[in-house]
Amino acid sequence: MNTTAKMPEHKQTQVIQSWHEPALRTLNSFLEVRKANLRKINRDESNAAVTRDELIEALSRDHRISYQDAGMIISSLHRCEEIIMFGRFIQMNEQGGEE
Repeated sequence: MNTTAKMPEHKQTQVIQSWHEPALRTLNSFLEVRKANLRKINRDESNAAVTRDELIEALSRDHRISYQDAGMIISSLHRCEEIIMFGRFIQMNEQGGEE
């Protein structure tokens, strides 16, 4: 997918947004593992988070996209309020960006 830099801006935005759903599924699968680990030690599951680097690596490995594009997808998800970022940690936004 590393061709996004060569596309017009509106096409580039569409390509990045088309990866939102697969990226959210990947993030959710990581968070489910983290929640299960927190359950085992009787901790609050709402504290489950994934590092940005872990998510970039997973997107690159599982979906065969470049690290740069994976970073752009994560930034786009954050701008759309689909995810919450605390420094290098990422969580799902339970409100889903709705007001």
